[in-house]
Amino acid sequence: MEYANLAQLANLSPFELKDTLIQLASSHAERTMLNAGRGNPNWLATIPRHGFFTLGQFAMEEAERFYGYLRQGVGGLPERAGMESRFEVFLARHGGSTGAAFLKAALSYARDALGLPADGVLYELVESILGCQYPVPPRMLLHCEAIVRQYLLKEMTAGRAISGKVDLFATEGGAAAITYVFNTLRENRLIAPGDSIALGIPIFTPYIEIPQLGDYQLVEILLEADEQNRWQYRDREIDKLLDPKVKAFFLVNPSNPTSVKISDDRLARIARLVAERRPDLIILTDDVYATFADDFVSLFTACPHNTILAYSYSKYFGATGWRLGVIALHEDNVLDRRLAALPRSDLAALDDRYKSLVAVPRKLKFIDRLVADSRAVGLNHVAGLSCPQQVQMTLFSLFALIDEPDEYKAEMKHIIRQRYHNLYRRVGVDRGDDVNAVDYYTLIDLEALGEQRHGRAFADWLLASKEPTEPLARLADEGGLVLLPGQGFGTLHPSARVSLANLRDADYARIGEVVSAILDKYYQEFTQVGGDMTQQKQPKIQRTHRHHLEPR
Repeated sequence: MEYANLAQLANLSPFELKDTLIQLASSHAERTMLNAGRGNPNWLATIPRHGFFTLGQFAMEEAERFYGYLRQGVGGLPERAGMESRFEVFLARHGGSTGAAFLKAALSYARDALGLPADGVLYELVESILGCQYPVPPRMLLHCEAIVRQYLLKEMTAGRAISGKVDLFATEGGAAAITYVFNTLRENRLIAPGDSIALGIPIFTPYIEIPQLGDYQLVEILLEADEQNRWQYRDREIDKLLDPKVKAFFLVNPSNPTSVKISDDRLARIARLVAERRPDLIILTDDVYATFADDFVSLFTACPHNTILAYSYSKYFGATGWRLGVIALHEDNVLDRRLAALPRSDLAALDDRYKSLVAVPRKLKFIDRLVADSRAVGLNHVAGLSCPQQVQMTLFSLFALIDEPDEYKAEMKHIIRQRYHNLYRRVGVDRGDDVNAVDYYTLIDLEALGEQRHGRAFADWLLASKEPTEPLARLADEGGLVLLPGQGFGTLHPSARVSLANLRDADYARIGEVVSAILDKYYQEFTQVGGDMTQQKQPKIQRTHRHHLEPR
C-alpha cells in the first residue's frame, strides 16, 4: 500500500480513524485482525448477572400471582405485603443456584451492613426489574441510590471519610453523564462561549472535542501530564488553575490513554490550591478506571465541595452494553453557590426556565437541574434511568460491597497486568514498575522506542520522514493490527494507544512482535538512505507543546 496520502486523515478523531485502520487490517484474508483500538473488555462479572436473572424469575412469579390464572400472558403489579416471606420460599427452592445465593447475601448486606429495610429493598428491586413503573424519584430510586452511594464511597476514597451527604443521578452510561454535565453547566451560565476551562491531558478525546463545538466555544487550557514525570502533573501545570479566568477543570483519573492515577502528593497539591486559592473552581473528574487502581483516591474525595464525579460501570463489570453510569455531587457544593451568585438577569432567565418544576426555582439544586435538563425540563416528570438498568447497577454495587477481600478486583488487575507484561516482553522494553499505573491501556511511544532500539538519529529520521498516521497504517496493513493514535487524546509525542482489555492474553505478545517488526523495517529504510536528514528540516511527526486551543 502507498502511505503518501495519509496526511488528510490526521485531523480525524481516533475513533473515526479506526474505521480506516480496520479496513486495512482486514484486507488480508489469510490472517486474523487484532483490534486493540477500543476499550470494550472481553470479560464480564457473572455473579451479579446471575442475580439479575434469578431476581427476574421471582419478579415474574410475583406478577403472575394476580391475573395470570385469568388471562394468558397478563400479569399484575407486584404486592409488597408478604413479599419477603415469599422470597424466602423462592430462595429455598433455588438454593443451589449462583443467583439465589448471591441475592440472599446481597439482601442481608443491605439490611445488616447498610441499615436498609429488607422488605423495602426487595420490593423496589422486584417492581423495578419488571419495568412496570416510571423511575421515582427521577434522579434515582431511593434504595438503589443508597447502595450505589456506598459502593462509590468504598471505591473512591481508600477509606477516607467524606462528611455530609452525597447525591447521585443515575445516567445512561458515562457518555450521558459527560453530556448532561456539559449541557447543564452551559444552560445555567456557569460556562459561556469564550470562557477558559482546564483539561488534564492526555484525556479521553471527547473532552477535547466537545468544548470546541459551536454549542460551547470554550478556550482550552491544557494541564500536561509529563511522561518523564511518570505521567504526573508538575507544579507549573497545576498552577495554571490559579488563573481566575479558568472556570472549570476537567480530567479523567486514572487517565485515558496513559492509565495512571494522580499520585497522592499531586492530589494533595490540587486540593490545597483549591481550598486556599480557588474555592470557586468547578472540577469534573471521570473516574471510570478507578477500580483497576491500587488504593485509589478520587479528586471527589480530596475536593468534595468542588467536584462533580462521573463514574461508569462499563469497564470493571464488562457492561458497556448496559449503559450504566452515575453522577455524584456533594450536597454542599460550589455549583449551587455559584448559581446563587449569578447576576440578576441570569437568575431571572433561569427562574423562567425552571418555573414549572418548583415554586421557588432559585432553590433548585444543580443536580436536580441536571435531571430536568436531561429531558429538556418539560419532560422532567418522565426523566431518569430505566428501572431495570438501575437494578443491574445496584446488583453490581452489592456484588462489589459483599466482596470484602476484593477477589474480583484482584482478578481484574491480574488480567490486564499480565497482558501488559506479555506486550512489553515482545516489544523488548522494560517499562519498570509504577505504583500509580493501572494498565487498562498503554501508550507505545514510537519516538522513545525508536531511540531506545536504534539510537537518536533514527528517532529523528522517523519523526522527520513519516506522516503521523503512517506507522498506524503500516501496523494495520502489514500486521493486521488496529491501534489508536495517542495524539488524538492530547499526547505530545507520536504514540499508539493499546487497549489491554479486549483481546486474549496471547494476542498481546503478537502485538509486541508486530510493533517490533514494523520498527525494524523502518530501521532498514533508515540505513538504506544512510540516515540522511538534510532533506527533512521540519518533523512531520511533531512533539507539539500547546498551551491553549482557541474555540472553533
